[in-house]
Amino acid sequence: MKSLIYALLITNLISTSFAASGDKAKKVVKEESKALVDAQKSQKRVNKLSDETQELLRQYRQTTQQIENAKIYNDQLRKIIATQEQEKISIAEQIEEITDTSKKVVPMMVEKVQNFEQIVNLDIPFLPEERAKRVSDLKATLNRADVSNSEKFRHILEAYQIENDYGRTIEAYRGIRKADGAEKTVDYLRIGRIAFMYQTLDGKESGLFNNQTRKWEELDGSYRKSIQEAIKMARKQSAPQLVKLPIFAAGDAK
Repeated sequence: MKSLIYALLITNLISTSFAASGDKAKKVVKEESKALVDAQKSQKRVNKLSDETQELLRQYRQTTQQIENAKIYNDQLRKIIATQEQEKISIAEQIEEITDTSKKVVPMMVEKVQNFEQIVNLDIPFLPEERAKRVSDLKATLNRADVSNSEKFRHILEAYQIENDYGRTIEAYRGIRKADGAEKTVDYLRIGRIAFMYQTLDGKESGLFNNQTRKWEELDGSYRKSIQEAIKMARKQSAPQLVKLPIFAAGDAK
């Protein structure tokens, strides 16, 4: 009987011991599970902090690069501004020089046009309408505000060049000669600037302009054929050849 009682007591103790051990194990497992969960949460926080740190580092580097780029740009901008300031000073000086030059150029151009008109008026009277129009155009151009000084000067140079070329060429053209209240159609012949003459279409009358007396003087018949030949050569209707022409004062050429 006692043995049975002892056995029951031992069994009860073992059961109690196992029960106590099971509760303790459950508690340990529960605590470890909680610790594991906490560790996972901590790891997530660590990972999040790491990601945020990396993002902050990236932003820092990007901002640093932007600041460096801005510094380089500002340095370059300062150089450009300094250069522009120098250019402004240079342009202002050039404008002042141009203004000063214009003050000198304009009177000079007016004088050149006046001299040009005088040359035309004192020269032998060939192409009177054309040359008078050239003088008139130059005067009108000088008074135009929409034409630059350089363009005005170019027109003056062109006019002088044309007049200069007259001295190296021969020319024949048909025109009207007014004399004694009558008009005749004649062929005019210009030999450079050394001789200017005319001949009627029938060849019966020829004349030479005397630039000393500023009058036309009639030529005798001995020049009739030579003047006709010279007119043909001027019009490129015949080959160049030697011809006898009056190239001095008309009184001496007769």
